[in-house]
Amino acid sequence: MTVTFARPLADRSLEGGAVGSPWPASARTAPGGELLLGGVGLAEAADRFGTPLYVLDEAEVRSRCRAYREALPQAEVLYAAKAFLCSAMADWVAEEGLGLDVCSVGELRLAAAAGFPPQRMLLHGNAKSPEELRLALRLRVGRIVIDGLAEIPRLAALAVADEAQRVLVRVLPGVAAGHHAAVRTGVAGQKFGFPIEGGDAAEAVSRVLAQPSLSLAGLHCHLGSQITEVEPFLEAVDRVVALLAGIRDRHGVELPELDLGGGHGVPYLADEPELDLAEFAARVGERLAAACAEHGLSVPRLLVEPGRAVVGPAGVALYRVLAVKHGTDGRVFVAVDGGMSDNPRPSLYGARYTVRLVGRASTAEPWEVDVVGRHCEAGDVLVPNAQLPADVRAGDLLAVPVAGAYQLSMASSYNLVGRPAVVAVRDGRARQLIRRETVEDFLNREVGR
Repeated sequence: MTVTFARPLADRSLEGGAVGSPWPASARTAPGGELLLGGVGLAEAADRFGTPLYVLDEAEVRSRCRAYREALPQAEVLYAAKAFLCSAMADWVAEEGLGLDVCSVGELRLAAAAGFPPQRMLLHGNAKSPEELRLALRLRVGRIVIDGLAEIPRLAALAVADEAQRVLVRVLPGVAAGHHAAVRTGVAGQKFGFPIEGGDAAEAVSRVLAQPSLSLAGLHCHLGSQITEVEPFLEAVDRVVALLAGIRDRHGVELPELDLGGGHGVPYLADEPELDLAEFAARVGERLAAACAEHGLSVPRLLVEPGRAVVGPAGVALYRVLAVKHGTDGRVFVAVDGGMSDNPRPSLYGARYTVRLVGRASTAEPWEVDVVGRHCEAGDVLVPNAQLPADVRAGDLLAVPVAGAYQLSMASSYNLVGRPAVVAVRDGRARQLIRRETVEDFLNREVGR
């Protein structure tokens, strides 16, 4: 089976027609070296809105939301807001029938202000503040994920017994998955959840069931990030269903929900794999049914929380070249007007990207360069060993795909460089969603000397 993300397959060339993976499905080349996204020229968008600039293909986001709903019609799909959130994104997700997974008071308030239905929200967090819990309860969010023993009495004291708050208990099934150690969250020895092995998860369940103001809806687990194989999810199903059976035997209750989290991988380079959504849906469903049958359990409703897989491939980052420097060792550095402040992933995780020249045609032979950022760090390298035309020069425009997730959401103001603007494109039109952060914004935060 293959993933059904409506990506063009017939023409994956970089000249003429569809561009192909890892670019959005709407990406098309045009005369003069222009690249169109959602019918909008990227060079035109850069001239209009400035750079660095993040361009989001609305149709790609919506298509990916629909692909999840179609592949998992009986499951509840919640978009993981930590990947990227703004009011427009909340609207798109809501309109496409997905729920929303939030993990801070900021994400919760923005979603609420955008009109996202609270009953379709789920609140995460290993260290939720009293403010977050009170707001979640006041809004009546659909579920709150319990992540620590101290959170149980705290939440129970804030909740109202005759309107019990639905909760999930986050467990660690002991399955390691993900592209980097920093994002492997399904094993013991890190800050999230309760290990199944050793009895911590069972103890947390017992304590939640003892609270009349809390209603235990099910169990939650999250294995990691950038997972491209189905097998880790199958192993997690086996271990969590065994825990569900133990809860039934000990407490006489069958929990109706099982949340397998997200972490679904996408390709950042043309030769990289992605999680096959159709295979995931089929094999996880089959394994869940089989495991439940083995233990004599009713099959719980499945929940999944994709973030990157929904928005990552829909985004393209645009940078203007500021300088080209030839090192004494033969290396060539192409410095751009952004960097680790708007995309920390290469510095944090060694993330790899592709990059291409847009806005002008070049017949020059490709050469190997390091596309570097403008920040005062030697490690501020966006795309090492990139292939760009040998005549790349200051003023050129570069485009980096798969920029929709965990870039702006993790952005900083390092060196007081403002975070970029975000523009949505669709049907030949571009509209600004988030304005550029300016020096005036920094000055306005200062309240004394």
